[in-house]
Amino acid sequence: MIRAATAFAPASVGNIGVGFDLLGHAVEGPRDVATVRRIEEQTVRIDAITGDIAGVDALPLDAERNTAGGALLALRETVGAPFGFALELRKGIPLGSGLGGSAASCVAALVAANALLDAPLTREALYECALAGEAIASGSRHGDNVAPMLLGGVALATATRALRIEVPAWLHAVVVHPDQVLETRRSRAVLAEPYPLAEVVAQTAHLAQFLLGLQRGDRGLIRDGLHDVLVEPRRAPLIPGFAQVKAAALAHDALGASISGGGPSVFAWFDSRAAAEAAAPAMQGAFVDAGIRAQAYVTPVDAARAEVLDLAS
Repeated sequence: MIRAATAFAPASVGNIGVGFDLLGHAVEGPRDVATVRRIEEQTVRIDAITGDIAGVDALPLDAERNTAGGALLALRETVGAPFGFALELRKGIPLGSGLGGSAASCVAALVAANALLDAPLTREALYECALAGEAIASGSRHGDNVAPMLLGGVALATATRALRIEVPAWLHAVVVHPDQVLETRRSRAVLAEPYPLAEVVAQTAHLAQFLLGLQRGDRGLIRDGLHDVLVEPRRAPLIPGFAQVKAAALAHDALGASISGGGPSVFAWFDSRAAAEAAAPAMQGAFVDAGIRAQAYVTPVDAARAEVLDLAS
Protein backbone atom coordinates (compact mmCIF):
# COMPACT_ATOMS: atom_id res chain seq x y z
CA MET A 1 0.00 0.00 0.00
CA ILE A 2 1.21 3.51 -0.86
CA ARG A 3 1.48 5.44 2.42
CA ALA A 4 2.93 8.75 1.23
CA ALA A 5 2.96 10.80 -1.95
CA THR A 6 4.65 14.01 -3.04
CA ALA A 7 3.17 16.19 -5.79
CA PHE A 8 3.75 19.62 -7.29
CA ALA A 9 1.33 22.18 -8.65
CA PRO A 10 2.45 24.95 -11.04
CA ALA A 11 1.76 28.64 -10.79
CA SER A 12 -0.97 30.02 -13.04
CA VAL A 13 -2.30 33.13 -14.74
CA GLY A 14 -5.88 33.62 -13.63
CA ASN A 15 -8.52 35.40 -15.75
CA ILE A 16 -6.20 35.74 -18.80
CA GLY A 17 -7.56 39.28 -18.95
CA VAL A 18 -10.90 38.73 -20.68
CA GLY A 19 -12.02 35.62 -18.73
CA PHE A 20 -12.59 36.94 -15.21
CA ASP A 21 -13.05 33.98 -12.84
CA LEU A 22 -13.52 31.75 -15.93
CA LEU A 23 -10.16 31.28 -17.68
CA GLY A 24 -6.63 30.51 -16.59
CA HIS A 25 -3.44 28.91 -17.83
CA ALA A 26 -0.61 27.04 -16.14
CA VAL A 27 2.85 28.58 -15.83
CA GLU A 28 6.14 26.73 -16.11
CA GLY A 29 8.49 27.76 -13.30
CA PRO A 30 7.27 28.61 -9.78
CA ARG A 31 5.52 25.76 -7.99
CA ASP A 32 4.27 24.51 -4.64
CA VAL A 33 5.13 20.98 -3.46
CA ALA A 34 3.03 18.92 -1.04
CA THR A 35 3.83 15.65 0.72
CA VAL A 36 0.79 13.84 2.09
CA ARG A 37 0.87 10.79 4.34
CA ARG A 38 -2.01 8.43 5.02
CA ILE A 39 -2.66 8.23 8.80
CA GLU A 40 -5.03 6.18 10.97
CA GLU A 41 -6.65 9.21 12.63
CA GLN A 42 -9.72 10.30 10.69
CA THR A 43 -8.64 13.91 10.40
CA VAL A 44 -6.47 16.29 8.38
CA ARG A 45 -3.30 17.49 10.06
CA ILE A 46 -0.78 20.03 8.76
CA ASP A 47 2.62 19.13 10.15
CA ALA A 48 4.74 21.83 8.51
CA ILE A 49 4.75 24.67 5.99
CA THR A 50 8.16 25.71 4.70
CA GLY A 51 9.64 27.71 1.84
CA ASP A 52 11.96 30.58 1.00
CA ILE A 53 9.19 33.10 0.41
CA ALA A 54 8.12 36.01 2.59
CA GLY A 55 5.22 35.42 4.96
CA VAL A 56 5.32 31.62 4.95
CA ASP A 57 5.64 31.56 8.75
CA ALA A 58 2.27 33.29 9.09
CA LEU A 59 0.30 30.65 7.16
CA PRO A 60 -2.13 28.78 9.43
CA LEU A 61 -1.48 25.17 10.41
CA ASP A 62 -5.15 24.72 11.31
CA ALA A 63 -6.57 22.66 8.43
CA GLU A 64 -9.93 24.47 8.43
CA ARG A 65 -8.21 27.84 7.94
CA ASN A 66 -5.65 26.66 5.39
CA THR A 67 -6.44 26.31 1.69
CA ALA A 68 -4.63 22.98 1.30
CA GLY A 69 -6.08 21.69 4.53
CA GLY A 70 -9.58 22.71 3.48
CA ALA A 71 -9.17 20.92 0.16
CA LEU A 72 -8.10 17.71 1.91
CA LEU A 73 -11.04 17.95 4.31
CA ALA A 74 -13.34 18.21 1.29
CA LEU A 75 -11.65 15.20 -0.32
CA ARG A 76 -12.08 13.07 2.81
CA GLU A 77 -15.76 13.98 2.95
CA THR A 78 -16.25 13.32 -0.78
CA VAL A 79 -14.83 9.80 -0.73
CA GLY A 80 -15.81 8.89 2.85
CA ALA A 81 -12.24 7.89 3.66
CA PRO A 82 -11.84 5.78 6.83
CA PHE A 83 -8.39 7.31 7.33
CA GLY A 84 -6.86 10.77 7.47
CA PHE A 85 -4.07 12.82 5.90
CA ALA A 86 -0.97 14.47 7.31
CA LEU A 87 0.40 17.27 5.12
CA GLU A 88 3.77 18.93 4.72
CA LEU A 89 3.73 21.87 2.33
CA ARG A 90 6.71 23.58 0.68
CA LYS A 91 5.72 26.96 -0.75
CA GLY A 92 7.49 28.15 -3.86
CA ILE A 93 4.93 30.63 -5.19
CA PRO A 94 5.06 34.06 -3.51
CA LEU A 95 2.06 35.05 -1.40
CA GLY A 96 -0.27 37.70 -2.82
CA SER A 97 1.50 37.51 -6.17
CA GLY A 98 -1.38 36.94 -8.59
CA LEU A 99 0.22 33.61 -9.56
CA GLY A 100 -2.28 31.34 -7.85
CA GLY A 101 -0.30 30.53 -4.72
CA SER A 102 -3.28 29.53 -2.60
CA ALA A 103 -4.68 27.44 -5.45
CA ALA A 104 -1.36 25.66 -5.96
CA SER A 105 -1.30 24.60 -2.31
CA CYS A 106 -4.80 23.11 -2.74
CA VAL A 107 -3.98 21.30 -5.95
CA ALA A 108 -0.58 19.93 -4.91
CA ALA A 109 -2.13 18.53 -1.72
CA LEU A 110 -5.09 17.04 -3.58
CA VAL A 111 -3.01 15.38 -6.29
CA ALA A 112 -0.73 13.85 -3.65
CA ALA A 113 -3.62 12.67 -1.46
CA ASN A 114 -5.53 11.32 -4.45
CA ALA A 115 -2.62 8.98 -5.16
CA LEU A 116 -3.18 7.45 -1.70
CA LEU A 117 -6.82 6.56 -2.33
CA ASP A 118 -7.82 2.98 -3.07
CA ALA A 119 -9.86 4.35 -6.00
CA PRO A 120 -8.34 7.68 -7.11
CA LEU A 121 -10.66 10.34 -8.49
CA THR A 122 -10.39 11.94 -11.92
CA ARG A 123 -8.89 15.41 -12.16
CA GLU A 124 -12.34 16.79 -12.96
CA ALA A 125 -13.73 15.19 -9.80
CA LEU A 126 -10.96 16.80 -7.72
CA TYR A 127 -12.09 20.22 -8.98
CA GLU A 128 -14.91 20.55 -6.45
CA CYS A 129 -12.51 19.83 -3.58
CA ALA A 130 -10.05 22.39 -4.93
CA LEU A 131 -12.80 25.03 -5.07
CA ALA A 132 -13.58 24.39 -1.41
CA GLY A 133 -9.97 25.01 -0.47
CA GLU A 134 -9.52 28.06 -2.70
CA ALA A 135 -12.60 29.71 -1.15
CA ILE A 136 -10.80 29.87 2.19
CA ALA A 137 -8.24 32.30 0.78
CA SER A 138 -10.36 34.36 -1.60
CA GLY A 139 -13.77 34.30 0.03
CA SER A 140 -15.42 32.95 -3.12
CA ARG A 141 -15.47 29.74 -5.14
CA HIS A 142 -13.72 30.55 -8.42
CA GLY A 143 -11.69 28.03 -10.37
CA ASP A 144 -9.66 30.06 -12.84
CA ASN A 145 -6.45 29.07 -11.02
CA VAL A 146 -7.16 25.54 -9.79
CA ALA A 147 -8.60 24.33 -13.12
CA PRO A 148 -5.46 24.92 -15.25
CA MET A 149 -3.30 23.52 -12.46
CA LEU A 150 -5.34 20.32 -12.43
CA LEU A 151 -5.64 19.99 -16.22
CA GLY A 152 -2.62 21.84 -17.63
CA GLY A 153 -2.54 24.50 -20.33
CA VAL A 154 -5.61 26.71 -20.67
CA ALA A 155 -8.78 25.76 -18.80
CA LEU A 156 -12.34 26.99 -18.62
CA ALA A 157 -13.62 26.99 -15.04
CA THR A 158 -17.35 27.13 -14.31
CA ALA A 159 -19.11 26.73 -10.99
CA THR A 160 -19.31 22.97 -11.50
CA ARG A 161 -16.89 21.96 -14.27
CA ALA A 162 -13.24 22.29 -15.25
CA LEU A 163 -12.64 21.94 -18.99
CA ARG A 164 -9.31 21.93 -20.80
CA ILE A 165 -9.08 24.13 -23.91
CA GLU A 166 -6.63 23.00 -26.58
CA VAL A 167 -4.33 25.82 -27.67
CA PRO A 168 -1.64 26.22 -30.35
CA ALA A 169 1.80 25.00 -29.27
CA TRP A 170 3.41 28.23 -30.53
CA LEU A 171 1.72 30.36 -27.87
CA HIS A 172 4.12 31.53 -25.16
CA ALA A 173 3.77 33.93 -22.27
CA VAL A 174 5.95 36.20 -20.20
CA VAL A 175 4.87 36.50 -16.59
CA VAL A 176 6.59 39.20 -14.53
CA HIS A 177 6.29 39.14 -10.75
CA PRO A 178 7.20 42.40 -8.98
CA ASP A 179 8.41 42.44 -5.39
CA GLN A 180 5.00 43.53 -4.15
CA VAL A 181 2.07 41.89 -2.36
CA LEU A 182 -1.54 42.50 -3.38
CA GLU A 183 -4.07 40.51 -1.40
CA THR A 184 -6.85 38.89 -3.42
CA ARG A 185 -9.60 40.30 -1.21
CA ARG A 186 -8.32 43.85 -1.78
CA SER A 187 -8.06 43.41 -5.55
CA ARG A 188 -11.61 42.03 -5.66
CA ALA A 189 -12.98 44.88 -3.55
CA VAL A 190 -12.35 47.46 -6.31
CA LEU A 191 -14.71 45.52 -8.61
CA ALA A 192 -17.77 46.00 -6.39
CA GLU A 193 -19.36 48.93 -8.23
CA PRO A 194 -21.76 48.06 -11.10
CA TYR A 195 -20.54 48.07 -14.71
CA PRO A 196 -22.26 49.85 -17.60
CA LEU A 197 -23.98 47.45 -19.98
CA ALA A 198 -21.92 48.71 -22.92
CA GLU A 199 -18.69 47.66 -21.19
CA VAL A 200 -20.11 44.21 -20.44
CA VAL A 201 -21.09 43.78 -24.10
CA ALA A 202 -17.63 44.88 -25.24
CA GLN A 203 -15.96 42.42 -22.87
CA THR A 204 -18.23 39.63 -24.09
CA ALA A 205 -17.26 40.37 -27.68
CA HIS A 206 -13.59 40.25 -26.74
CA LEU A 207 -14.02 36.94 -24.92
CA ALA A 208 -15.82 35.41 -27.91
CA GLN A 209 -13.06 36.47 -30.32
CA PHE A 210 -10.39 35.24 -27.93
CA LEU A 211 -11.90 31.77 -27.54
CA LEU A 212 -12.52 31.45 -31.29
CA GLY A 213 -8.94 32.53 -31.90
CA LEU A 214 -7.66 29.77 -29.62
CA GLN A 215 -9.81 27.20 -31.39
CA ARG A 216 -8.65 28.27 -34.85
CA GLY A 217 -5.08 29.10 -33.92
CA ASP A 218 -5.74 32.57 -35.32
CA ARG A 219 -3.24 35.18 -34.11
CA GLY A 220 -5.41 38.07 -35.25
CA LEU A 221 -8.47 36.92 -33.33
CA ILE A 222 -6.41 36.28 -30.21
CA ARG A 223 -4.89 39.76 -30.49
CA ASP A 224 -8.28 41.41 -31.05
CA GLY A 225 -9.83 39.53 -28.15
CA LEU A 226 -7.16 39.94 -25.50
CA HIS A 227 -8.41 43.33 -24.23
CA ASP A 228 -9.85 43.54 -20.71
CA VAL A 229 -12.18 46.56 -20.43
CA LEU A 230 -13.82 45.49 -17.15
CA VAL A 231 -11.29 44.44 -14.53
CA GLU A 232 -7.93 45.82 -15.66
CA PRO A 233 -8.94 49.53 -15.55
CA ARG A 234 -10.02 49.21 -11.91
CA ARG A 235 -7.07 47.12 -10.72
CA ALA A 236 -4.28 48.84 -12.64
CA PRO A 237 -3.98 51.74 -10.13
CA LEU A 238 -3.18 49.16 -7.42
CA ILE A 239 -0.02 48.08 -9.31
CA PRO A 240 2.77 50.69 -9.56
CA GLY A 241 4.52 50.33 -12.88
CA PHE A 242 1.76 48.33 -14.57
CA ALA A 243 1.22 50.75 -17.46
CA GLN A 244 4.94 50.79 -18.28
CA VAL A 245 5.21 46.98 -18.17
CA LYS A 246 2.21 46.56 -20.46
CA ALA A 247 3.60 49.18 -22.83
CA ALA A 248 6.93 47.32 -22.97
CA ALA A 249 5.12 44.09 -23.87
CA LEU A 250 3.09 45.71 -26.62
CA ALA A 251 6.20 47.43 -27.98
CA HIS A 252 7.64 43.92 -28.45
CA ASP A 253 4.57 42.87 -30.46
CA ALA A 254 2.70 41.05 -27.72
CA LEU A 255 -0.68 39.66 -28.74
CA GLY A 256 -1.96 41.24 -25.54
CA ALA A 257 -1.00 41.92 -21.95
CA SER A 258 -2.87 42.35 -18.68
CA ILE A 259 -2.89 41.59 -14.96
CA SER A 260 -2.28 38.03 -13.82
CA GLY A 261 -5.10 37.03 -11.50
CA GLY A 262 -5.62 39.65 -8.82
CA GLY A 263 -2.14 41.10 -9.42
CA PRO A 264 0.43 42.47 -9.00
CA SER A 265 2.05 40.11 -11.53
CA VAL A 266 1.65 41.03 -15.20
CA PHE A 267 1.46 38.65 -18.16
CA ALA A 268 1.75 39.00 -21.91
CA TRP A 269 1.15 36.50 -24.72
CA PHE A 270 3.39 36.10 -27.78
CA ASP A 271 3.25 34.03 -30.95
CA SER A 272 6.63 32.35 -30.37
CA ARG A 273 9.09 31.53 -27.61
CA ALA A 274 11.70 33.71 -29.28
CA ALA A 275 9.38 36.73 -29.17
CA ALA A 276 8.59 36.07 -25.50
CA GLU A 277 12.27 35.74 -24.58
CA ALA A 278 13.04 39.00 -26.38
CA ALA A 279 10.29 40.85 -24.50
CA ALA A 280 10.94 39.47 -21.01
CA PRO A 281 13.92 41.74 -20.13
CA ALA A 282 12.04 44.84 -21.25
CA MET A 283 8.97 43.95 -19.18
CA GLN A 284 11.09 43.17 -16.15
CA GLY A 285 13.09 46.35 -16.70
CA ALA A 286 9.93 48.46 -16.75
CA PHE A 287 9.19 47.42 -13.19
CA VAL A 288 12.81 48.06 -12.22
CA ASP A 289 12.62 51.54 -13.79
CA ALA A 290 9.60 52.16 -11.54
CA GLY A 291 11.77 51.30 -8.54
CA ILE A 292 10.45 47.77 -8.05
CA ARG A 293 12.48 44.58 -8.22
CA ALA A 294 10.89 41.93 -10.40
CA GLN A 295 11.40 38.44 -11.81
CA ALA A 296 10.33 37.32 -15.27
CA TYR A 297 9.30 33.84 -16.37
CA VAL A 298 8.95 32.64 -19.97
CA THR A 299 6.50 29.76 -20.30
CA PRO A 300 4.53 27.89 -22.92
CA VAL A 301 0.85 28.70 -22.51
CA ASP A 302 0.21 24.98 -22.79
CA ALA A 303 2.27 24.32 -19.64
CA ALA A 304 2.23 21.06 -17.70
CA ARG A 305 -0.39 20.21 -15.10
CA ALA A 306 0.21 19.19 -11.47
CA GLU A 307 1.74 15.73 -11.13
CA VAL A 308 2.93 13.23 -8.54
CA LEU A 309 6.69 13.40 -8.01
CA ASP A 310 7.25 10.51 -5.63
CA LEU A 311 5.43 7.61 -3.96
CA ALA A 312 6.48 5.72 -0.82
CA SER A 313 5.09 2.67 0.96
